[in-house]
This record gives sequence, C-alpha cells and structure tokens, in this order.
Amino acid sequence: MNAISRILAAGMMGLTLSASAVAQDAMEINFGIISTESQQNLKTQWDPFLADMSKQTGLKVNPFFASDYAGVIEGMRFGKVDVAWYGNKSAMEAVDRANGEVFAQTVAESGEPGYYSLILAPKDSPLNTLEDLLKCDGTVDFGIGDPNSTSGFLVPMTFIFAKNGIDPKECFKTVRNANHETNAMAVANGQVGAAANNTENLAKIEANSPDAFAKIKIIWKSPLIASDPIVWRKDLDQAAKDKLETFFLTYGTDKSTGDMAAEKAVLGGLDWAPFRKSTNAQLLPVRIMETEKKIGEIQADAGMAEADKTKQIDELKAQKKTYEDEMAKTTQG
Repeated sequence: MNAISRILAAGMMGLTLSASAVAQDAMEINFGIISTESQQNLKTQWDPFLADMSKQTGLKVNPFFASDYAGVIEGMRFGKVDVAWYGNKSAMEAVDRANGEVFAQTVAESGEPGYYSLILAPKDSPLNTLEDLLKCDGTVDFGIGDPNSTSGFLVPMTFIFAKNGIDPKECFKTVRNANHETNAMAVANGQVGAAANNTENLAKIEANSPDAFAKIKIIWKSPLIASDPIVWRKDLDQAAKDKLETFFLTYGTDKSTGDMAAEKAVLGGLDWAPFRKSTNAQLLPVRIMETEKKIGEIQADAGMAEADKTKQIDELKAQKKTYEDEMAKTTQG
C-alpha cells in the first residue's frame, strides 16, 4: 500500500470510527428521577430497574438526579433528560415547557388506581383536623412539598388553601418547601407542626423508619390522585421510543423477555405493579385542579380590583370547561 492509499485508508477508518461513535451516542439515554426522597434512597430503589431497562432495550441508560423537581423538568427542556418518572403536576410542566409526552403510567403494587395526598402532624400534637390546622394563628411551622409536586403542593394548595381562601404564608409561622421524606421526618422529629406528604411515601417511612412512623398521625387525606406518568421527549429517536415502550409495557408481565418473577420483585421495590399505557389525557384532572387553585388565589387576593378579578376568573372558568369537556370525551372514548 503506497503512502496515499495508507492516508485514504486511515481517513476511511476514522470516518468509520466516528460513525460508530455517533451510533453509540444515539443509543444512550438519560432517565430523570424526581426528588421525592434522598438521592441515595432513590438510587437504591431505581438501579435494578434501570439495569434491566438497559439490558432489554440495548440502550445505555444513565440515571439523572436533581435537587428538586424543576431540575428534571429543565433537564428535559434542554435535552439533558430523555425519559423521566414524574408526578402528574411535574409531568404537566414537562409537557407544556419541555416538549414532553406521556406514554406510560405506573400502577400501585396494591392495585389501587392511584394514591392520596396527606397532611401529617406529630402524634402528640393538638392538631387533629383540618379545622385545627386552619385556625391560622401564626403558631404552626408548616412543611409543604416541592412547587412541582402534585401531592406535596398542588393538591393541598387546591383542596385546602385555595378552597378556603387562605394564603399559607399568612396562616402559618413559617412555610418551607421540602421533599416528601424530609417533610415526614421533620414531623416525626417535631421540627414542624404539620406537613404535606402522600400515602406512597408514608408507607416507605413505615417500612424503613418504624420509630419515626410511630410519631406521626394523619390529619387530612385528599381525593384520589392518578398514578404517576412516565414521560419521554417528543423528539426522541423513534427506534428508542419503540424499545422503551415495549420494555415498559411488558416489564413484569408474561410478555417480558426477562424473568417475570424477578422483574415483579424489582417493581415491588418501587411499590409498583406492571405499567399500563397512557397519554397526555391523564393530566387533564391536574390541569383542572391547577385552574381551580388559580381561581381560589384570585378570589382571595384583596389587592386586586374586582373588574380584573372577574375578567381573570371568567377566563379561567372557560379554560376549566375546556379541560372538563376534553376529559369527558376521553372517558366516553
């Protein structure tokens, strides 16, 4: 081989290597995990599932953690997260702001169609009911969830505070945002007088920290919240989407290419049963809830002119009606 041939051959090899590297990069995805509890706890729960995802899809799957829900949403917005587990509120934000799309839904291991938001208080607290909590005498330190959490923030803001025309910052001595685990432990340790949580996280506290669980009581339980969605970026490579959809909808079932019993055990570590197919339509109840929250906040705003209030509330009610009509069509379908 002469010098020119060697140069050309080397160049072609370089092109082949580059193409191979691009193909390898295209088969790598980042999976976002919202911060419902400490990263170490989440990593322990999620690692076996992500390892199976990688094995069965052929994709290299990297976990993506952030200190709050917004970090995962923004990660998807800027192409750093390809697929993610969200709550319904954070999924709505990802769909609206980060080109996300719901394609699957978690199913509770118990078979429940969803879960519930809770308000917790210390076992020996004089707070026993919602009425006790809403005395608003400025003596209670209150823990609320991440602003993008469904059960930790949106549900209590809608069904407790907006519904009663109350601003938490004016009701309580202090209000702080934290994840579910941190809120529950703060209640158990007497660091806050009450805090938002949910039935899924409280079950984990009961299993993993029984002493802390024994120091907690429930003083409010919400209406049912739909189980969490799994969201991918709309512009994700179609071949990757097909592999992911097959994996999620067969994992832990008799259609799986893996060990069904082992997969069910992995799902059990996440408190889930096999997934079901879903779409953005599952977010409609949350959109209605968000609209109701905004209406309540406007109604409670003493500084807003009545004409402005009426205009904004009418617009929100029209939007809410649109969501309700869409949901009715989905249900009928």
